[in-house]
Amino acid sequence: METIKELLNTGLATAGSLLIVKKIHDTLIDEVDKVLIPRSEAAYYFGPAQIPGSSIDIDLTDPNTGDIRVVAEGAEVPIDQATYASTNIKPVKYGMAIRITREMLEDAKWNLLDHNIKVAGKRFAEKETELVITQLDSAGNTVSGGAAATIANITRAMQYLDDNDYTGTTILMGNEFLNDLRNIDTFVEADKAGNREMLSTGFVGNIYGLNVLKFSTKAAPSSTYSKYAYVYDKNQAYALAEKRPITIERFQLPSCDMSAAAITWRFAAKIIRSNAVAKITTA
Repeated sequence: METIKELLNTGLATAGSLLIVKKIHDTLIDEVDKVLIPRSEAAYYFGPAQIPGSSIDIDLTDPNTGDIRVVAEGAEVPIDQATYASTNIKPVKYGMAIRITREMLEDAKWNLLDHNIKVAGKRFAEKETELVITQLDSAGNTVSGGAAATIANITRAMQYLDDNDYTGTTILMGNEFLNDLRNIDTFVEADKAGNREMLSTGFVGNIYGLNVLKFSTKAAPSSTYSKYAYVYDKNQAYALAEKRPITIERFQLPSCDMSAAAITWRFAAKIIRSNAVAKITTA
């Protein structure tokens, strides 16, 4: 008669494995949270109370309009004034429906409906980061880098903002771009770094006064964005409009013997001053 060990070493390994006592961990190990863009980076946030209709108009003063001129004695003072522009932000509806059978709710080790609602919340947050990056990608200026990011790429992007009288506050980057910076000796040699944050955490916290943020590539529109960075003035770059916060409506489907939830959100992000943003690309 075959021993258990012999049985497991034969082609009947699947059957043999049924003889081994297994312990199933009774805690669900959730996915890791992705690195997302905080809402504090937006120049403006408009909530439901500020959007009485389906959209909101933002009025902007055109830069550098209204000239001061020399006026000859007795001559008429020339007419000139500031000009204005308007941009419209219309929130778009996003949604996700979840349906769980009663049998699954009765037999599962966890409340599958509640857990799926939690996961859906993460997807909505990741969608917001995707929408913001898509808008930043409409930057008024682009710095085309080489195979790897350089300090010169960053300072040139900052100059684009300076040339348009904006003040760079943030550099937002993907993982590949960040990896390039980690391999620049200026940021890793203690006598050049200026502070020891890079050495202790492996992350540059501040570059030339710019707050360094990164985003998860899996929350970006595509993996290509891992090679990009955006230098922008957070006080002028983009706005968020949220007509309906993330809303969860639970309901029953008696004919299907299911419990369900519909999760919806009306939201939009929009760049408001393209020259307040400079994009850096690497090959």
